Amino acid sequence: MAAPKLAPAAAATAGPPAAAEPAARGSRRRRLWDLPPAAHCPVLGVCLPIQALRRLFDRRHGPRPAGDDHALHRSAVAACGSRGPLAEDLQRELDRRHLLALRRAAQAKTTEALAAWWDAALDGPDTAGAFWAVLTHPRCTPAITECVLGHMHMLQHQAGMAARVDLARFEALIDENAVLARALGQAQARAQRLATEQQRRQATLEDEAVRLRGRVMAQALQIDGLQDRLAALQQAVPSLPARAELAAELTAQTARAQQLERQCLQARHEAELAQRRVAELAAALAAHLQPVAADGLPAEGAPADPADPCEPTDLPAPDARLPTVRLDNQAVLCVGGRSSAVPLYRLIVERSGVRFIHHDGGQQDSSARLDATLAAADLVICQTGCISHNAYWRVKDHCRRTGKRCVFVETPSSAGLKRALVQLAPDSAASAPAGPPAAG
Repeated sequence: MAAPKLAPAAAATAGPPAAAEPAARGSRRRRLWDLPPAAHCPVLGVCLPIQALRRLFDRRHGPRPAGDDHALHRSAVAACGSRGPLAEDLQRELDRRHLLALRRAAQAKTTEALAAWWDAALDGPDTAGAFWAVLTHPRCTPAITECVLGHMHMLQHQAGMAARVDLARFEALIDENAVLARALGQAQARAQRLATEQQRRQATLEDEAVRLRGRVMAQALQIDGLQDRLAALQQAVPSLPARAELAAELTAQTARAQQLERQCLQARHEAELAQRRVAELAAALAAHLQPVAADGLPAEGAPADPADPCEPTDLPAPDARLPTVRLDNQAVLCVGGRSSAVPLYRLIVERSGVRFIHHDGGQQDSSARLDATLAAADLVICQTGCISHNAYWRVKDHCRRTGKRCVFVETPSSAGLKRALVQLAPDSAASAPAGPPAAG
């Protein structure tokens, strides 16, 4: 709330300056004890902080009066009624504090100018200094004094009301600050916890990085060592790359040789089948062209039975207890067995509709040729009683690696061969023996 202006009131109550206010003609500033008693209380309350009043009493005037700051203020107001040491100290302290306002007020040479300056100072930041400068100005009349005291009285009321509002707002701010302080504490605790977790995670990652770096360095050293060894080997054996190429080429040629061996065996088997077919046709043709006697008997020297000339006449009769096995379009390798019984083995196997391949298991045939023979076969019958240990393990290792079905027969015989064919049949795959017997 803005204070009312002083100039109109002063002009209305002052009258002719020369006749009504002869005391205002001098140039000497008024002192604190020259002011009316009603001005002492607002001057000390507004223009001098209570801390400065305490220092004055502590420094120059002994112990303070008993009581609170209000008792100290009343003692100072009472001392301003007359000139004394305390009043003089108060005068000097007020002049020192408000020296700038005193210099500005001194530029007002007339009562009207002083009143106008006061009206302008009411809207300024230094109202306390202007209050002291106007009251002690030589051109300050009783009317101006009364008006200035009234303005300051209203300003004190307004200041008190504003102080109460500010106090209530301050208390609300204190409560809000407490809430914010608690929230800030929680946020700081959370941030500290997150920072601790981050530091622990970072330490773990740093340890992991150090460990991985060490592993990389060890691997790099190992690679360097291997490269040095490779360089040394290459220097020691200049033809090592050529040897490696030759080894790769040898592997390829071995695979090619095994494939050709398989094809050769298949072609040989087909040739044998063709020869047997030709023999059968020749025998049938000879029987057809042979002269027949009148009584229907064949001529002398002709065979009594047009059976297969390639089949031995001393073959045993088929075992009626064993079922007939058909393994069409497959090649069966018979490893081992007696050399004199090979034709019998061939006849038994080929009756099942398959191609017969034989290897004596290292007795006379080369063991190195066994690998190519195994590669050419679809099914394997191993007669363990008539093969070498080397051949036995080669057959077992090859069948395990390739997954070929293999039946191990301990005692070589035609019945054992037939049972092996029955076990190799697709319908009896589950009845195969779990493991081979020991080699003889």
